[in-house]
Amino acid sequence: MKEYADLNMSLLGGGLPPNKPRELDDDGHVVYGWRPQPKFTPLTFTRGENSRLWDRDGRCFIDIGAGQMSVNIGYGHPKIQNVMRRGASELTYVAPYFATEARSLLARRVAARLPGDLNYVFFCNGGSDAIETALKVARAYTGRTKIIAAWQSYHGATAGASAISGDARRLMAEPLIPGVGRFHVPGQYRSPFGATSMDEEVAMALEAVDNLFKLEGPNSVAAIVIEPIIGGSGLYVLPSKFLHGLRSICNKYGCLLIADETICAWGRCGEWFSSHRYGLVPDIITTAKGVTSGYMPFGLVGMNENIRDFFNDRAFVGGLTTEGHALACSVALANMEVYEEEALIERSSKLGEYLLNRLNEIFSRHSCIGEVRGSGLYAVIEFTADRGRKSSLAAKLQKNSNSLGDLVYSLLLERGIITMAKNDFLFVAPPLTIPEVDLDYAIKSIDEVVTDIDQYVD
Repeated sequence: MKEYADLNMSLLGGGLPPNKPRELDDDGHVVYGWRPQPKFTPLTFTRGENSRLWDRDGRCFIDIGAGQMSVNIGYGHPKIQNVMRRGASELTYVAPYFATEARSLLARRVAARLPGDLNYVFFCNGGSDAIETALKVARAYTGRTKIIAAWQSYHGATAGASAISGDARRLMAEPLIPGVGRFHVPGQYRSPFGATSMDEEVAMALEAVDNLFKLEGPNSVAAIVIEPIIGGSGLYVLPSKFLHGLRSICNKYGCLLIADETICAWGRCGEWFSSHRYGLVPDIITTAKGVTSGYMPFGLVGMNENIRDFFNDRAFVGGLTTEGHALACSVALANMEVYEEEALIERSSKLGEYLLNRLNEIFSRHSCIGEVRGSGLYAVIEFTADRGRKSSLAAKLQKNSNSLGDLVYSLLLERGIITMAKNDFLFVAPPLTIPEVDLDYAIKSIDEVVTDIDQYVD
């Protein structure tokens, strides 16, 4: 064990935690998502507080991934705990065709935070559910079937969400639901456009989208789906001109613009919704994760009045047993109050600038980093084997059957840091409540790990 005096806590050191018998954790009956089962021995956590987690052996970790970019208000928040206790003793659930005070009040408060005229809300169970509902709404409203989406995207694990995702995990769901066209977003580190300026790249990207419409048949496209700030596929802060260009293309061809803000809303990127950053008003917005900060599975679909009114004389195209779950709505309400009372949206914006500056300092010292990007408390380091050629370091290591993501994750875990690392990306997305001392220790640890990774560059 190593002591880090400023934290007054023990952090893991000297290698990964010992692999204890699986039966002590879950008796081997649990199936874990997105990983080979026999090779996976998870850490077992018993307690969480703010940005810290403790395992069953009392070891403390700092989570700078916020539980897959979900736990925005931190672990163990007393306000949420109290609401959950009270809700469990009063009303946890009623059938979705009944109203509850929490559901009605939450819809009103969410509508007040949504961009533009998105004043109507359908509650569901998570981000994938929200996307599935949005796709059905778009197809019903327009009478069209096709969806246009970005290659640089991850929209969820269900059939429809996988079909419109560009992330490689879509391959596990093949053959995919047909009727999806894809485009590349501008601003990537390894750009496919070959432009000499960002303005030129945006123009080329929009022209490609417009041509895609013409190839697919403009009257067959129901919607464009886009993350205003691309999330798990590499964190690209898209140019405003590009997003407004997509809005114009939707207006031109009479289809809907769906903004997927599953990750980038609720202060994660320094705004209530990232659409606010751009002054963008989509027709439909989907979100999850930070809406309850992971304390309850929950998601929602926001829509404008024209779309809501379309269902005045016909049944809405979505519905779930736990739609508008009473306890989840109460938790979401309390979660929104925490954002407001603790000024977490503003804190994310301010502390995010500090984080990005510190990561750029690391970038200036290490040749294995190709680029640092971020918005609010959401940042990514993209690794490279050669800055001049922008070649992939992950691909280089893969040739020797090594995983860059696993290596970075393991080196950080040895230092008591948990986050998400995959392909060429190291994500930094801590709770918006993270103490500055925890963030500083995490940044110091990242610097140490990047020093170790430098040995692999060309």
